[in-house]
Amino acid sequence: MRKFCIFFVSILLPIALFAQTKPYNIIIKGGHVIDPKNNINRVMDVAIKDGKIAKVASSIDASEASNVVNASGMYVTPGLIDIHGHVFAGTEPNHMYSNGFNSIMPDGFYQRVGVTTVVDAGGSGWRDFQTFKTNIIDNSQTRVLAFLNIVGNGMRGGIIEQNTTDMDPQIAAKAALAYKEHVVGIKVAHFTSPDFTNVDRGVAAGKLANMPVMIDFGGTKPRLSLYSLLMERLRPGDIFTHTFGELLDTKEAIVDTAKQALKPFVMAAQKRGVIFDVGYGGSSFRYSQAIPAAKAGFHPNTISTDLHISSMKGSMKDMLLVMSKFLKLGMDLPAVINASTWAPAKAINRPQLGHLTEGAIADVAILGMRKGKFGFYDMQGFKMDSDEKLECEMTIFGGKIVYDLNGIVNPLPDLTK
Repeated sequence: MRKFCIFFVSILLPIALFAQTKPYNIIIKGGHVIDPKNNINRVMDVAIKDGKIAKVASSIDASEASNVVNASGMYVTPGLIDIHGHVFAGTEPNHMYSNGFNSIMPDGFYQRVGVTTVVDAGGSGWRDFQTFKTNIIDNSQTRVLAFLNIVGNGMRGGIIEQNTTDMDPQIAAKAALAYKEHVVGIKVAHFTSPDFTNVDRGVAAGKLANMPVMIDFGGTKPRLSLYSLLMERLRPGDIFTHTFGELLDTKEAIVDTAKQALKPFVMAAQKRGVIFDVGYGGSSFRYSQAIPAAKAGFHPNTISTDLHISSMKGSMKDMLLVMSKFLKLGMDLPAVINASTWAPAKAINRPQLGHLTEGAIADVAILGMRKGKFGFYDMQGFKMDSDEKLECEMTIFGGKIVYDLNGIVNPLPDLTK
């Protein structure tokens, strides 16, 4: 028996040592790589080592990796970045998106659709950011960043978000800088007084922190001037979210609803550097805005979901469905991928994300294009039919496979461990 054990070890040990010395942990073979930052749009292989992109080439020997992913017929992209989500989930009643029931836990809803980074859009303010960090950011496998609400108590709804005495630019900027590893900007939202107090204070905080401001505009009677917001108050790099929303009584829209024509200053604002973000949400996207805008040649800079408990059960669903809708609206696939990866990375000043450059963090989404009959509808019930939509086959976060829809990696992982 002892001789047999010695023989057994003498055979298996060199094999194990060889496996450990392979140059790469993962090779993704045969996928169509779309990496907008590096202008890649063709079939290539991608190798991953120690959590980083190690090599992108026309062909990489599969024997050089411990795990090989068969991505033939699929798209290989950087991990998707959703810059408008709500993930400050909690159990506090009447807290809406701030440690409340309306937000969602990120890992359960994002990795399955190729999203590796989500930015919480203002759920927390300076008073409760540490709770958000402790409960969600520090305990999530998905990368969670944040826009800090200009309201110190965060996005708790109602009268809490109308309290202008809790909108302190100096304190908000100080908190944003104290947590700059996680905070990417300032969020302004849900203000119902017909003035620009919250916008101006949010922009002031953004200037002090040298960070962008994301604006959820509207909700006032009388309506405020969209021209004044986009052309006079927002800076280049500030983000206008809910771009295709339409609330006729309380929010001026980007499209003249009577003429169904894009207002000319909208394109001018985009050219001067204002970032137009989708922020689809439960009621913040309408085809009556999106179709005329697309016909005018206007497309969003960044695609995002405004994912929360209600929106994911409505017409929005998830990141990939929103991306699929913009394919149907005339954006080509590289443009849609750019608006979901490299463009949002730049918008939140995280240039280390959103691309597959050698040495970059190995966040990767592998997507299939599912064929069939699909109905892309909006909150008003208007529907566009499509014969294709994007579907996530695999998500890799920091070099680790965290989602595999159909077992496309060889060898398959031992899920009992």
